[in-house]
Amino acid sequence: MRPTVPPRLAGLPLREWNGLLVHDADTHLARLRGLAFLDELPAGVGLHFPKTRSLHTFGMRFPLDLHWLDADGEVVRVDRGVPRRRLRACKQAVSVVEVAAQYA
Repeated sequence: MRPTVPPRLAGLPLREWNGLLVHDADTHLARLRGLAFLDELPAGVGLHFPKTRSLHTFGMRFPLDLHWLDADGEVVRVDRGVPRRRLRACKQAVSVVEVAAQYA
């Protein structure tokens, strides 16, 4: 059974990654809005930001686990429980997957 996703993610491209349903933030608007101001993100759902080596958690209402990926899609680092109002970056990464903390 698929988890119910927030409406803002429903129209984004979807794929499976490491057992998660990951939406691709492939438009400027999707990248701009991200997960900001959502009350929660269901377990098993993530948001992928391609071509990204840094991001912020301003506007977040829950902590995130960040999975930084290299060009081959391999995880190069995981930042767990990143609270709101933080900046994070990873030089080795070319993209990042955000999931609700504690899930990953």
